[in-house]
Amino acid sequence: MLAARAKVSTTVLRAGPDMSDCETRIGELSEAALAEKWAAEFRLSITRALADQLETTLRPLKPAPLTAVALSAVLARPGVYALFFKGERVYVGKAARSLQDRLTQHLRKLSGRTGLDSAAVQFVCVYVDEDLDAAAPEKLLIKKYRKRDSIPWNTNGFGNKDPGRNRDTSVVKAAHFDATYPIDLEYQCHLRPGVQQIAVALEAAKAQLPYLLRFETSASAREAYRDLSMVVPAEPLTARNLAQHLVAALPAGWQMTALPGYLILYQERRRYGSALGWWRRESGGDVLFTPGPRQFAAGAVDAEAVDSGAGDPTSLFELDA
Repeated sequence: MLAARAKVSTTVLRAGPDMSDCETRIGELSEAALAEKWAAEFRLSITRALADQLETTLRPLKPAPLTAVALSAVLARPGVYALFFKGERVYVGKAARSLQDRLTQHLRKLSGRTGLDSAAVQFVCVYVDEDLDAAAPEKLLIKKYRKRDSIPWNTNGFGNKDPGRNRDTSVVKAAHFDATYPIDLEYQCHLRPGVQQIAVALEAAKAQLPYLLRFETSASAREAYRDLSMVVPAEPLTARNLAQHLVAALPAGWQMTALPGYLILYQERRRYGSALGWWRRESGGDVLFTPGPRQFAAGAVDAEAVDSGAGDPTSLFELDA
């Protein structure tokens, strides 16, 4: 049993005609009454009741492997879930619309990481039909679980998306998920072989890679993507080889950089402290790969908000229309 349905029960207190008199008498409760144990104070906590009921519903569930087969049985309904890695609860999250979509996103992300066996990741989930966005049920569960578990992936950047261009140069914390499990540059992309417009190749690679590929969208960049082509071989391309082919097809001055959590392509010549490495098109036409410093900072992982300058989701074809 990998999923359950939660029914949240609440108690509603209604005021009657004598309520003000009742409040007066309660307010006059003596210290002696409390001390002698024949009276007590009661405070209703809806959030505590919600966390208790969700935890009680999740507790008996048996974790299932985070695989495409298992996820095909998960319904496209809202709810909360927990991820386990090597038997340890490591992440608690919420899906506002579809648990299946959200868990599939996690599976996709984990499939493109090194140092992590995605087969060791499991999940349980609870369907919650009530509109609980305002109550933030996942945060209530995290607070409850942290009394006995560390839930490390909730604080190491696992759930973060594109941090935005302004944070590309930041030195990644050693405790960050991306530093512990960097992207797999040997991940294979299956692009249509033959001569392809760079814009088409970029869009296809962006759709297939299990991690972010962000590229420059300036007017000059869009023009280059539209006017230049690259030859895609018949065999699958690793992300590493794809970067080589893309930079080789672009003019001198372009650089593809592999950061710990994603790939970026810009007209620049820049050294990134935490990078895995970068590919540059030199003036002579050769593409050189330089291993990165892989420098990481000490300390706790900062909360990362999505930058207003994050990658433009608009299709290159729409931009060129």
